[in-house]
Amino acid sequence: MADFFFSAPAGTHAHRKEDQMLKQLNPSELVISPFDILDKSWALLVAGVEHPNPMTVSWGGFGTLWNKPVVTLYVRPTRYTWQLLEEHPEFTLNVMPARFHGALNYCGSHSGRHINKWEKAGLTPQESTTIAVPRVAGAALSFECRTLAFQDFDPGRFLQPGVEGNYPQKDYHRIYWGETLAIWIDDAFTPGQE
Repeated sequence: MADFFFSAPAGTHAHRKEDQMLKQLNPSELVISPFDILDKSWALLVAGVEHPNPMTVSWGGFGTLWNKPVVTLYVRPTRYTWQLLEEHPEFTLNVMPARFHGALNYCGSHSGRHINKWEKAGLTPQESTTIAVPRVAGAALSFECRTLAFQDFDPGRFLQPGVEGNYPQKDYHRIYWGETLAIWIDDAFTPGQE
């Protein structure tokens, strides 16, 4: 996994948490490689307030919807995170540095329904500034989002025959569009400071 696929100018807000310097960015200041950041780096989606759950994701996107900066995520209804997103319409998306590869593997292969993935994966929740769902301490880039809308994939609308093969259990993803309320970037992951 690559350590970063994004860059950012100097932010307007900064704070130190657990020996990590984070800068808050305006969404319009963030520059990323949208086709690499999730596919090559992976990320942790965190949903839930009472018992937040980190889940590894590699499918998603970034853009603008209804004149708002949005993160788009895809979650199967068989996932515990799906249930948490249904209960509370906020989430964080946390792009993790390569040193978290083991935690990403763990969170992508275990359900948090009956275990504490934070503890098992050696992760620490970090308080968000705009929503009740925590970020992940140590993330290189974090998005705090409030869900604007969702829609379920309709297999009747798949235009390519190979797409259906991604769903042997017919557990079609739900698409979530989340308004980006805050972005935090680790100062160590700006260009020239790899």
